[in-house]
Amino acid sequence: MQGWYRTGWDEGHWVLAAGGRWDLASIQRLAPALGTLSPERRPDSVFFDLSQVDALDTSGALVIERLADRLRGQGLTVAVVGANPAVVALMMEVHRAAKAPPAEVERHRPVHDFLERVGRGTVSVAHDSYALLSFFGLVAITLGRIIRNPRRLRLVPFFHHLEQVGLNALPIVGLLSFLIGVVLAYQGADQLRRYGAEIFVVNMLAIGILREIGVLMTSIIVAGRSGSAFTAQIGTMKVSQEIDAMQTLGLDPVELLVVPRLLALMVALPLLGFYADVVALLGGALMSQFALGITMGQFLTQLQLAVTPATLWVGLIKAPVFAVVIALVGCYEGMRVTGSAESVGRLTTRSVVESIFLVIVLDALFSILFSWLGV
Repeated sequence: MQGWYRTGWDEGHWVLAAGGRWDLASIQRLAPALGTLSPERRPDSVFFDLSQVDALDTSGALVIERLADRLRGQGLTVAVVGANPAVVALMMEVHRAAKAPPAEVERHRPVHDFLERVGRGTVSVAHDSYALLSFFGLVAITLGRIIRNPRRLRLVPFFHHLEQVGLNALPIVGLLSFLIGVVLAYQGADQLRRYGAEIFVVNMLAIGILREIGVLMTSIIVAGRSGSAFTAQIGTMKVSQEIDAMQTLGLDPVELLVVPRLLALMVALPLLGFYADVVALLGGALMSQFALGITMGQFLTQLQLAVTPATLWVGLIKAPVFAVVIALVGCYEGMRVTGSAESVGRLTTRSVVESIFLVIVLDALFSILFSWLGV
């Protein structure tokens, strides 16, 4: 039944009786008349009789509220009678919303907003750094407990992860390292040929690959391959509540999940770095032979003159440090996963970005340190 209303008098009180469905369709028809509705003379009070209202939505309640507010503005007392509890609740909600102060329009302040974002980002980085440092302390304590009691080391997970992060990574590390050696040799040959110094391509390849590029590129590959796998594996266990089950059984998740991965990566990354150095030099040697006519014998002779054992160790000594950072970040982000698949994907991406960033920062710090030490 469509909404309707009628007015009348009852012992000096002006009564507006409403009935039917006061929904949007009826309000479009009734609103113009209600907007100008007023009693013919001044009454003692005004009653809105809603006892016959079958249905009331927000638009109908808002029209009644606006009419009541206009009558109150004329100094009249307005009361709603006969309404059922659902109608009363809706009327009260609309009344509160109508009386609420308008929301302030946020002013666009570019400088203020930029500084706020910078501040929030700085605080977030500080909190994350502190949490990661705390996680490193927890892992160090667990490692100390294992050193005092070596039988606590889980050898089966250790060798499993050693195979995953080391042996299974050989194809991709070898392929990319070979191509990097080829590219460096080709670019170096193109530049040094102009000065008749083609033989020094070997020096450039040897020093660049052994000191920096070999271990750095291997660490970046491992961070994207194994670091993300650590986060996804531990995060999935967190979502499926396997880690909660471990803790319920009195098992230490750090000892079971983090330490084997950390030790496996610390062993595998230096070996992968050495493998990457050899393959990259091989790629450079082949390109030097094709592009510059430098035979393999000449390449090896110049390689011996260009490098010393210290050149190799300067690069490889960084590998265990990079391995610790990659493993810690990967496991830490995995432990932070909440109960959703979206969280696993987001934190896996974050672990890769953080690992690569920290590896490059540490490599720059190592370069400064070795330069200061004269190595």
